[in-house]
Amino acid sequence: MRVRTRAVATGFVVLVLIVAIGTIVALRQAGEGLRLPLAGRACTVQADGEVTLDSQQMANAATIAAIGVQREMPERAVVVALATAYQESGLRNLTGGDRDSVGLFQQRPSQGWGTPKQIRDPRYAAGKFYAALKKVRGWEDMRVTDAAQKVQRSAFPEAYEKWADESQVLTRALLGHASTAVTCAVGGDPVMRGAAAIAALTEGLALDWGLVAFTDDDRQVGRSYFTSAVDSSGNPTLLKVGINESPSAEGVRAGWRYTHWLVSHAKEHGVKRVTYDGREWTAKRGDWKRLPDSDRGDTEVLAEVHADV
Repeated sequence: MRVRTRAVATGFVVLVLIVAIGTIVALRQAGEGLRLPLAGRACTVQADGEVTLDSQQMANAATIAAIGVQREMPERAVVVALATAYQESGLRNLTGGDRDSVGLFQQRPSQGWGTPKQIRDPRYAAGKFYAALKKVRGWEDMRVTDAAQKVQRSAFPEAYEKWADESQVLTRALLGHASTAVTCAVGGDPVMRGAAAIAALTEGLALDWGLVAFTDDDRQVGRSYFTSAVDSSGNPTLLKVGINESPSAEGVRAGWRYTHWLVSHAKEHGVKRVTYDGREWTAKRGDWKRLPDSDRGDTEVLAEVHADV
């Protein structure tokens, strides 16, 4: 009887192991078709399709797109860069990976991409990716996965293609081809407030977009700029991005680029409200609404951060 009981117990253990191993194998095989984790998604992007991300992923995607614009890369390059970061890191700035890989693009210091500290800077990493992509002859006419593979030299060269559609949606929104396309729900206490939040935003606009603080010559040279101000109580909570691009259609797209960037970075930089072109997004409400016609204006983006308590 004891022998029989042991046999049954042993058989049960073996069965559990088989099921566990089978589950792991099935999950690995299905991995190629899985999307990003469902938990904690705070942002929705809608532009001829829909993508949902958490606030960290959204901020990283916005920075990748902005660096592409600053480097005057074509829209297709932004799609390739986003698809690559999707696959390599899930749009997360990872501290490690395969062998010595780190960062959004899992670039390797040993392969000449830079120091670990440099690669962990999303702006540096994105810039290095675009520079490498630009050197690939004919990349513009390649599939997304083929162009990415020329840069990354992955053991899974087809893996990037499954992110092409999501990357196209993000690119359209983040490059300003759609209005009110990025919506983020920002709850809880802000990470930053007042002067610290304004300083972080102005630094981000300068580094991501190459924008400059306001000067009298800005309108003459036709470039966008930013300036900060205090609210009615004297708190440093207001930031304005002036739109100088022309013609007007390009100016509106530029405005939505900066607007979507501000919403994308709202959680980490304590952004409370963003208005542009007669629309308003607030962290409290988490979505967009149309303002009265009298408040319309497509020549500046206004952002308000949480005041110091």
